[in-house]
Amino acid sequence: MAAAPDTVRRAFMQSHAAEDVVLADIAAAAYVTSRALQYAFRRHRDTTPLTHPRRVRPDAAHRDLVAADPVTTTVTEIAARWGFGHSGRLAAFYREVYRAAPRTTLRLTD
Repeated sequence: MAAAPDTVRRAFMQSHAAEDVVLADIAAAAYVTSRALQYAFRRHRDTTPLTHPRRVRPDAAHRDLVAADPVTTTVTEIAARWGFGHSGRLAAFYREVYRAAPRTTLRLTD
């Protein structure tokens, strides 16, 4: 069975979440125009294609924090992996979503 178009788009967005992709790249991966992609995101996700990674990145960082070994991994490394230029940026997004500091999650996993 072939993957649904939404699955392909979601996979693309998640696999490129740490990168600064441009709208045209996302639209090309979805085989639609940039404008069609914007309309689809607004209608089905109540967001924009360029705002969506801001939601995906903290989730991906959270998964990495939970899975990481706090002895060998730092919050700074995980922040950089997911495109946060500074660990403080990750911390701000992370607190909004998870109501905890990233370092707290990293420590709880040992």
